[in-house]
Amino acid sequence: MSAEAPLFGLVLAGGASTRMQRDKAAIEYHGQSQLHWTFHLLSHVCAATFVSVRPDQREDPTRVGFPQIVDRQPGIGPIAGISAALAAHPKAAWLVVACDLPFLNEHTLRHLVEHRDVRKLATAYKSSHDGLPEPLCAIWEPASREPLLAHLAAGKQCPRKFLINAESLLLDLPDARALDNVNTTDEYRATVAAFGGSAASPQRTLKIQYYAILREQAGRSEETLDTTAATPAELYNELSKRHPFQLSPAQLKVALNSEFSDWHTPLRHGDTVVFIPPVAGG
Repeated sequence: MSAEAPLFGLVLAGGASTRMQRDKAAIEYHGQSQLHWTFHLLSHVCAATFVSVRPDQREDPTRVGFPQIVDRQPGIGPIAGISAALAAHPKAAWLVVACDLPFLNEHTLRHLVEHRDVRKLATAYKSSHDGLPEPLCAIWEPASREPLLAHLAAGKQCPRKFLINAESLLLDLPDARALDNVNTTDEYRATVAAFGGSAASPQRTLKIQYYAILREQAGRSEETLDTTAATPAELYNELSKRHPFQLSPAQLKVALNSEFSDWHTPLRHGDTVVFIPPVAGG
């Protein structure tokens, strides 16, 4: 069965993006969201391509337009998406790729496909950092379904540990940086710099709300602004040149879309930004 198994693609986009503090699938490095970018890369080498989502993400604007495979066991990490795909189309092999790999390219995917060994449970790359299997850019054969279910039944949720102990073919990466993922705001800024800053340069429209002393100094409670500021820190610096603000960022808190955030979180078009001054009294 494995010798004739069609190759389907799966973009893992069901993570919570906790460390990034915003949806990694929606971040743009190449003029489109990472989800679109990765989906189209996979579409060039796979017979069909799907997006892995949690049940609560099915109607998310970033994901709603794609063919989806919904996690059957949400909350257990990437292995939920892999096992759901193998269950949804058990006669297919799956080229599984995480959505947070901005350096991934078609050559890396084609090299993996061309060296696929259907006699193994999986074909994967070795990490350029530690030499261990990279499960989130790997081909999972139909035969891996039952062993993976047994892995889960034993209370194990790490797909890398599964590949370490499974009969897998491990390949050297043709491009050492291709599978570098981006999980934090610091990594995001470094990646933007690696791409020449193009991801941070587009103009975006933001809604800014002011309270207390900032409202008095701005002379308004809110305003809509077209800006190239990439983070709240850059935005506040720009606003301080327009309004006589006297408080420093260290004296303020910042919220994006009604949630407290970090001063270096990437801004996106349509965000609502609130700068919150200290509360008087005790």
